[in-house]
Amino acid sequence: MNIRLSFWLCLLLPLFTQCKSPKAGNENLTISDEALMDTVERRTFNYFWDGAEPNSGLARERIHMDGIYPENDANVVTSGGSGFGIMALLAGIDRGYVSREDGLARMERIVSFLEKADRFNGVYPHWWYGDTGKVKPFSPKDNGGDLVETAFLMQGLLCVHQYYADGNEREQALAARIDKLWREVNWNFHRKDGQNVLYWHWSPDHGWAMDFRVHGYNECLIMYVLAASSPTFPINAETYHEGWAEGGDIVSPHQVENIGLQLRYQGTEAGPLFWAHYSFLALNPTGLADKYCNSYFDEMRNYTLVNRAYCVRNPKQYKGYGPDCWGLTSSYSMNGYAGHAPDEGNDLGVISPTAALSSIVYTPEESMQVMRRLYAMGDKMMGPYGFYDAFSETAGWYPQRYLAIDQGPMAVMIENHRSGLLWKLFMSHPDVQRGLEKLGFTVKE
Repeated sequence: MNIRLSFWLCLLLPLFTQCKSPKAGNENLTISDEALMDTVERRTFNYFWDGAEPNSGLARERIHMDGIYPENDANVVTSGGSGFGIMALLAGIDRGYVSREDGLARMERIVSFLEKADRFNGVYPHWWYGDTGKVKPFSPKDNGGDLVETAFLMQGLLCVHQYYADGNEREQALAARIDKLWREVNWNFHRKDGQNVLYWHWSPDHGWAMDFRVHGYNECLIMYVLAASSPTFPINAETYHEGWAEGGDIVSPHQVENIGLQLRYQGTEAGPLFWAHYSFLALNPTGLADKYCNSYFDEMRNYTLVNRAYCVRNPKQYKGYGPDCWGLTSSYSMNGYAGHAPDEGNDLGVISPTAALSSIVYTPEESMQVMRRLYAMGDKMMGPYGFYDAFSETAGWYPQRYLAIDQGPMAVMIENHRSGLLWKLFMSHPDVQRGLEKLGFTVKE
């Protein structure tokens, strides 16, 4: 299906759910919550289906409806954003947005690309050229393995593995190919000379020059969980406890916006909302606990409520902020990509739809308020691939642009809220179960 046809189908979709198309300024839409969530999930799914790079089947790093891209960037694909997209595709396959046969064929194309694309000790880079599988440097010294983005990709692939593991012969064959890719990732290599901490980057040309030790709390918990879960190149438990948790220093009870938080967030009292999303797209926070956090779900809910409370308080008096318009996270801004967060130094008056909508598992009522507000804004905010990446009412800025790493979490978390599909798949993987046990995680009923 081409992009133009997809666009018109998306415009007609509300008619199939017996609701009216959104019109700018219409504040009294009668669409049900379920129909609205399905509309948003389906359109966002299309970013990864119709909008995918054709050779690899993977997610383009960005799609600009104005057709203006950074140099040589229109067909660059992203490993982490594709991991999110793979989970969004699974959700769409399961919901019948595409046929199971077509969905399987797309997954086979993706895996075929990943089997041949550039890897470094089994670790994938941040970006590739989709037509060749050759690495595109993310920065001058970042042209090799990116362990964090690989973790985001692998969590998606493990969900696919579980989805097809007990299927027909062709589906089981795909699951076996995914298992081989999973087993080839050398997580332990990224301990850099055996240290009890994981390093983000390694380059065949520059070695460890990026020198980025990954410690918490940020978006990278899933990397440590997968590294401990590996059946072939696992890290020891000490790497989690001494590296990620810094010997317990990750625990730092404090309050922000009069809301309690238990963990220490890097360099800030509370950072961008994607820190509450990326690790928990597949890893189910419900009832999840370890020696550092007695409830990851409650912690991430409070972390989300801090972000909302800051926007409602609106100390910089930006136009539009309020109970139905909140959510600060890394996204586009008027001056390029920016790390929006609930503090005055990092609040640029830009709301990112992925922030509140990907938090729907934690704050369903509050997130639905935002979804309805955005939907009521009509084609100013929604295009063929769902809600656009960011906007600023204060600046009158409404770019018609998308980023894979922002679109993916919306579709995935809406699905987890509706059915728990991706959580169920990932948490059922035997290697993941062993890894969580190894690190001392428990799941409370």
